[in-house]
Amino acid sequence: MAEFLLDYGLFLAKVLTFGIVVLVLAGFAVVSRQQRQHGPEGRIEVKKINTLLDDMEQALEQALLDPYELKQRKKHKQKQARKAAKQAKQAAKKASQHISQEDTAIENASSVKGSEPLQDKKVAPKRMFVIDFDGDVRASAVTHLRHAISAILTVAKPCDEVVLRLDSGGGMVHAYGLAASQLQRLREHDIPLTVCVDKVAASGGYMMACMANRILAAPFAVIGSIGVVAQVPNFHRLLKKYDIDMEVLTAGEHKRSLTMLGENTRKGRDKFIHDLEQTHVLFRDFVARQRPQLDMDQVANGDVWYGQQAIALQLVDELTTSDEYLQLASHDHDLFRVSYIEKKNLMQKMSLGVAHQAEQWLRRGLDHLQGRYWH
Repeated sequence: MAEFLLDYGLFLAKVLTFGIVVLVLAGFAVVSRQQRQHGPEGRIEVKKINTLLDDMEQALEQALLDPYELKQRKKHKQKQARKAAKQAKQAAKKASQHISQEDTAIENASSVKGSEPLQDKKVAPKRMFVIDFDGDVRASAVTHLRHAISAILTVAKPCDEVVLRLDSGGGMVHAYGLAASQLQRLREHDIPLTVCVDKVAASGGYMMACMANRILAAPFAVIGSIGVVAQVPNFHRLLKKYDIDMEVLTAGEHKRSLTMLGENTRKGRDKFIHDLEQTHVLFRDFVARQRPQLDMDQVANGDVWYGQQAIALQLVDELTTSDEYLQLASHDHDLFRVSYIEKKNLMQKMSLGVAHQAEQWLRRGLDHLQGRYWH
């Protein structure tokens, strides 16, 4: 009887395992088909930064001030707000009268020519649109960047400003070239662009920063690295040791210069180096067009500088953090953080969770090694 129950239990376990595998495979198939049919979906999320700053200020005031001081501070703020609103109303009224006079003149001129009058103009408030770009080697965030910029361009005017909080050490040339092209769209629509670098804007990251009207950097932010690097491992000698042949067949003289598994030639290396130098020339010329004040012979050698050194070389325009810049701007601007939130299915969320956990373990390991090295 015991053997029968054991065999029956093993049979049920096999059936259950097989059923789970089938369900998982079916789930993968359904998810893959839905993703192919509908594609990735997402939405634009807009958060007002002024509200967050006000909440932080109120929380500290309530914790630090006694009821009388808190009441007096509240009255003072209300008085200042009424005064500011009155001044803004008067300025808007004057601007509206000026615009009406211009429109009347234009309408009179249009009526003479027989054309239709122009639409009424409105005074636009001062607004800042804040975008975050956390760059990796593949510039994966460019997908979110392009959606955020497309959304901003539907409402932004030349009197507004876009602030990009950039953090990137660079990566693939074509990927960061696309990211820079997305920022170029703002310049083409005459929307002022400010790039804030709190940590790193190097190589492809600096390529993006160059598109800004102004580059702001923290004193110890890493700036520069206007150069090109490529690393290609080669396992040919290892394969040869075990009598494994690897043939690389190409059609076209320059189809393949260096290979990971085949034997590399001097001619192939020379072609690879030539391509790197050509890419560096393109990178250098791109930076020179965006920031003609730079001494390219001095800064386009692949070196990096801290912010307080970079300002002397005119790689950046001002030393400050993004927090300081936005907090000062919040006094007379409406600040909106714009981000693109991609809709993810269950399998994607699970895979992202595993990847995030692995990244946390890797970072802890690196931090531990760095701590041992520095201490």
